[in-house]
Formats: sequence, C-alpha cells, structure tokens
Amino acid sequence: MAGCLDDQVAIVTGAATGIGRAVVARYMEEGVRGLVAVDRDGEGLESLAEAYADRIRTVVGDVREWTSHESAVATARRAFGRLDVAVGNAGVFDFHRPLARYTPDSLVAAMDELYAINVRGYLLLALAAREALTESRGSLVYTASVASQEAGGGGVLYVSSKHAVLGLLRRLALEFAPDVRVNGVGPGGTLTQLRGTESLGQAQRTLGADREASAARIAQTNPLRLAQEPEDHAGLYVLLASRRDSRAVTGQLILSDGGVGVRPIAPF
Repeated sequence: MAGCLDDQVAIVTGAATGIGRAVVARYMEEGVRGLVAVDRDGEGLESLAEAYADRIRTVVGDVREWTSHESAVATARRAFGRLDVAVGNAGVFDFHRPLARYTPDSLVAAMDELYAINVRGYLLLALAAREALTESRGSLVYTASVASQEAGGGGVLYVSSKHAVLGLLRRLALEFAPDVRVNGVGPGGTLTQLRGTESLGQAQRTLGADREASAARIAQTNPLRLAQEPEDHAGLYVLLASRRDSRAVTGQLILSDGGVGVRPIAPF
C-alpha cells in the first residue's frame, strides 16, 4: 500500500526525542525514501540509525549553527539525491517564567539562547534548504505552538518566540512561493522531553518529567481534556508534506491543541 510520502526525502531537526522523533517514525511509515535526522543528542540519533538502517542519516549538530543545516542538506542530497521536505522542530522552553523574574543580565542571556534555537534555527534551516526545496517544489514545515496565538502557552520569551515563528512562516510562504510551500503545526501541552535553557539552569528540566502530574495539569487546559503525546501531532506533519493532500496550502498554522481556542470564559 502506497504511503503519503512515497519517495520523498526529508530533514527533521530536534529528531532524537519528542515530537521530532514521532515525526521521523511517521514519515518512515508513510514511505519516505530517506531522512536526515539532526539533533545535539548523539545517543538519541544512534538509536534512530539502528531503527531505520539504510533509510536514515544523522547529523549531530546545533541548530544555532549554520554548519549544522548546511551539513544536513548536503547529506540529504548526497545520500538520497534530493530534498522534498524540511521540518524545523528543535526548540527549548522557558517554563512560564514571567518578565518580573528576570534581571537585565539573565534576560539578555536567556533571550539570546532561546531565540537562537527557536527562531534563528528555523531561519537557518530555510536558508540552507531553499535551493533544494525549490528544485523539488517541496515544503517547509515548522513546529510552532499553541503559544504562537495564545499568551498562556509559556513565559514571555517562549510565547514571543513562537509568535515570531508564526510571522516567519507566513513571510517565508510569501517569499518562497510559488515553488515551496511553508506551513506550521501548533501543538498544545504535550508530554515531551522539551528542555529549558542552559542560561537559566534549566537544561536538564523537561516539560513532561513527571508524566502523571504533567498529564493531569495539561488535561485541564483544553476542552478535549487531552494530555497530548508527540504521536498525536505527527499526522499533521505528514499532511503538510504531502503534495497530494495539501497542494494548495501555504502560510498556514494548524493547531493541534485539544481546542484551546474555544475554551469558555467561565470554568467548565
């Protein structure tokens, strides 16, 4: 049975864990010819390489650095002959820290780190992949967030960075048309290994560390009462990469948040 992504070649950043790993697994199920997984987590990439053998290549790298993206695109072309979809997914979280809890120095340091990963990394991927995606008339898919539209999805730095992602995907959709489609998926609260920033001493803290407590908390934030898993979002990345199913879709953010936007004002 044919898959939605038969013969396509993809790059996924932040691929070792969480939503990135779920996207890799789903892309493999949907028939990609090859995939380049990018992450700082070398051990996580090794396990992906073991799972998918000759259909995957890995790049241990930091999305803040141009060379990581350049290497990923070169690897896709060298190993699989082309590039059809690039998924910008690597990110860090601020654990809802409000502005009042920063000093001037900590704000600058945390903003430099978080924006470099959550925003600059996405732009560097677009810059590196543009030529190859133009040749294939492919697509660029970003992991945005419910925080791209809702103020309560994180702290001041995370929310503003994810609002920036919405702006850049819309602008890039305009710039890259008509050859490349650019869209995003906006997950809500999800049980992942999304980490905090090194500058705030939260690099070892993860969003879903205490799964039971996190699940109970997240389920109360949306009308569907869902504590979402990474796999709950992966199908949307397939949809947006599919030339058959989303040929006319660009500049769009598809929210996958349990219905946060339709919450009533009063508790329910």
